[in-house]
Amino acid sequence: MSRILIADDESSIRFVLREALEGAGHEVEEASDGQEAREQLASGRFDLAFLDIRMPGTSGLDLLDELRGRGPDGPLAIIITAQNTFQNAVEAMKRGAFDYLTKPFDLAQVEALVEKAQRLRGLRSELVQLRRQVGGFFRSGEALVGKSATMVETFKTIGRVAMSDASVLILGESGTGKELVARALHYHSRRREGPFVAVNMSAIPSELIESELFGHERGAYTGATQARTGCFRDAGGGTLLLDEVGDLPLPLQAKLLRVLQEREVTPLGTTTPVSIDVRILSTTHQDLEKAVEEKRFREDLYFRLNVVPIRIAPLRERSEDIPILVEHFVERFSHELGIPKRWPTEGALRSLSHHSWPGNVRELENVIKRALVLASGDVISEDDIKGATDLARPAAEDWTSLVRDELIETLDGADSMSEPGPYWSFVERLERVVISEALRRSGGNQIQAARLLGINRNTLRRKIVELEIPTAEARSGSG
Repeated sequence: MSRILIADDESSIRFVLREALEGAGHEVEEASDGQEAREQLASGRFDLAFLDIRMPGTSGLDLLDELRGRGPDGPLAIIITAQNTFQNAVEAMKRGAFDYLTKPFDLAQVEALVEKAQRLRGLRSELVQLRRQVGGFFRSGEALVGKSATMVETFKTIGRVAMSDASVLILGESGTGKELVARALHYHSRRREGPFVAVNMSAIPSELIESELFGHERGAYTGATQARTGCFRDAGGGTLLLDEVGDLPLPLQAKLLRVLQEREVTPLGTTTPVSIDVRILSTTHQDLEKAVEEKRFREDLYFRLNVVPIRIAPLRERSEDIPILVEHFVERFSHELGIPKRWPTEGALRSLSHHSWPGNVRELENVIKRALVLASGDVISEDDIKGATDLARPAAEDWTSLVRDELIETLDGADSMSEPGPYWSFVERLERVVISEALRRSGGNQIQAARLLGINRNTLRRKIVELEIPTAEARSGSG
């Protein structure tokens, strides 16, 4: 569904277009003159606008100029006119119109244009994301930002090994940016035109990891209704990241070692091996040398993965990087969230520098995001930081224990045959707490709560209804 503005001084044209577009499932707004159209475009986010070339107030061509000034985030515009002249057509396209329609127009042509516009906006969005990803990671670094001696050494190591196909083991605590290092290695390598595929070993049930990595044929096991190529083949010609490789079960470690040695995989359900061409990168927060000593991780696989180790220091060991990281996150989130830039005061920076950051850069990122959204003034104060950083919260290990205790309580009181089942019941309990807290902190404003959580506003609204969040917390803060 697209949100579309129809701006034309002829009510019959607006009626015909509205009927056709709403019938196709789109959301439509109208404007009867140029000034009203300008106000609509300024106050609402539209994907597409049909603009009459001549109407009272501001002309469609003048509105085109204004939309072009917004850059790629503005709506696409289709000029409509009863005066089909060469000059009008050239002028409309020169000023950045997506297309040009003459009255009376074919509604099938209108629907085709809308579909074409949707595809273009989708491609634009992908391009913006790709540019942000590539430019962010590998020019300034989306989170690979720092000037400390340890980070400078990390950057140097990335530069030394990026162009080789050597396996790299990236070590560091959760939240330090291990995947960002992996992406930097890929996009600076000779494989940069190939795919980058990341598979999280800790997030996949052990019985599915083999299929996820090596693929399977249709009918290979119960439920395998379609063949799957697997991550090794998906990453062909590019890079495969084995995220949290220390969580890989021992039986699969032997199979992974064989794949790395033979450079071929054998999908489940077949005996025919398939050659692979990938570079292997791995990450872990575990002490793999200790895991090898305790026979929890194969020594031969460890040496195969650990050709070049890169260790990322935790944030508490490089506090001099905090100011530059804060600056980076303020710039990034003020742009992404559409809110004014707010810079921390000296007291706020001191508070940030004195924090131990058990969640590392990811925790700092979230704190700055929350502080930007919730700050009431023109700056981020020390109180804003304290509000965004719950310094009294449990350490990661304690939090894990609390979750485990809650889960045990849920499972003990659950009937395995009941709906929706203990897993979903537990997830709902967690979601209810998270959403309620976000609403409380944002004073019930759903737009701010959605920004705080990093989710779509419609998703938040749906969850409020599904989870029956009390209306006192979920009052409509849509303004």
